Amino acid sequence: MSQRHQEGLAHLLYGINFGGGFVALTGEVGTGKTTLCHCLLQKIPENIDIALILNPKLNAVELLATICDELSIIYDKNQHSLKNLIDLLNQHLLTGHANGRRTVLLIDEAQNLSMEVLEQIRLLTNLETNKTKLLQIILVGQPELKELLKRQDLRQLNQRITARYHLLPLSLNETRAYIHHRLMVCNGRPEIFKENAIRKIYKLSSGIPRMINILCDRALLGAYATNTHIITPAIVSVAANETLASTDKKSPLTALMISLLFMGCIATGVYFRMLWPKANNEATTSLATTYPDITIKPEIISRALQPIEEEPLLIKKVNLVPVAKTKMFDDWINNPDYSLNTALISTLKLWNKPIPKNNQVDCHYVETTGLRCVFGKANWKDILAINHPAILEFSLANEQKFYALLTGFGQNQSMVHFKEDVAFPVADVLKYWNGYYLIVEPPIPDNKMIHPHQISDSVLWLRHLLNSIDNKADAVDQPRFYDDKLVARVIDFQHQHQLPEDGKVGDKTMPHLKNIARTLDPPHLEITD
Repeated sequence: MSQRHQEGLAHLLYGINFGGGFVALTGEVGTGKTTLCHCLLQKIPENIDIALILNPKLNAVELLATICDELSIIYDKNQHSLKNLIDLLNQHLLTGHANGRRTVLLIDEAQNLSMEVLEQIRLLTNLETNKTKLLQIILVGQPELKELLKRQDLRQLNQRITARYHLLPLSLNETRAYIHHRLMVCNGRPEIFKENAIRKIYKLSSGIPRMINILCDRALLGAYATNTHIITPAIVSVAANETLASTDKKSPLTALMISLLFMGCIATGVYFRMLWPKANNEATTSLATTYPDITIKPEIISRALQPIEEEPLLIKKVNLVPVAKTKMFDDWINNPDYSLNTALISTLKLWNKPIPKNNQVDCHYVETTGLRCVFGKANWKDILAINHPAILEFSLANEQKFYALLTGFGQNQSMVHFKEDVAFPVADVLKYWNGYYLIVEPPIPDNKMIHPHQISDSVLWLRHLLNSIDNKADAVDQPRFYDDKLVARVIDFQHQHQLPEDGKVGDKTMPHLKNIARTLDPPHLEITD
């Protein structure tokens, strides 16, 4: 945490441990208030019960019901009133106080609280014994909360705030330290961001951590897509154009130039409308007086003032061939056919595993083939390190989930390949990938001996290996169970390799199976040009 965040956390901890009444933490959007609250939850003493309210858009009854839910207070959800909930809460607080426990109510986004709810919250501080308050309340919100508490009708609540802290954005030095720290945490190189790039980030983000995160993340992604190893101000500017909202504000100089141009157009229009005919007549009179022998007809001047008509240009007609529009990744992935079931079918085909007749595949069916599903969340670098075809989960704007099987990538890692040999820029793919993946792989045996009637991943590994050797797959209900049919297959394998035919995978049989497993080549990600 920066020094500002440490000070804010210290105020919250002081209010919890020593204060009574209210603690107020305010800060601009994106400065890290909610993160600070989660850090507080990790540091509170064990004797403190906390009720966390993240959605303050509630009425008074709903708020009390939510507090009771957070504190595990049992109440009749079909028939509850404000009085009943307060009585139950008061009894809970008294019991906790008698047992040496204290209770804290933490409300995030408190600037959205209504006047009715704020008054009810103030009344909750009246729950007390002769010596101490039973409920400590922490209000966390945006700067509007400070203005809200200044209202005349909320002065009683404002007077009960014992600790206040306003979280300011980071300074330039803190921004630099913040970026370097996050890179060091993920084993990155702090020098990847040039000093002038950090200054650019600070200027664009105004020191707000959330905006720093967004700019740095997009800048790293842009550098990765172009195979650039240093983040420059130009890359930061491109990242800002792609992520930050553009404004319609014009500079003062631009506004002045537009105003002068507009006034000039008005003056020119007035001149030609009102003064030009008079000037034209005066010029004709002057010429007639100076050169009396020359007769100037008005129609001649009129024709002279007419624009010259040029010969029309000969334009050769060209038939334009329409160019096919490149399909965008978000258009391609937004397809109901790209379900998890379809992606699993494609994965099993890579492993040369049979597909059921009804084309319905889940992870339980995958286990019947001797393989297993492995779920996880990772970054793009980790996916490439796994080096197995992976099913990626994508979240679109409508919060629908789509799945596609990653099969390879370009040699410079700028393009990503999916099934059906389609490819998209990695930046477009990572824009919608939420980090979740699923891979199908054989499990690793976790012991040296596999006994009949055992249930484990080792049995799943054994089943996959025998399926690969025999080129078949038995449909079983419990693929992790070492059943009698599997015992018979092991005995048959032992007989073929002149091993003791006991149906156990032990010191003699296990080495033979592992040697065969090394010869099996699992599918890998393909690297293309």
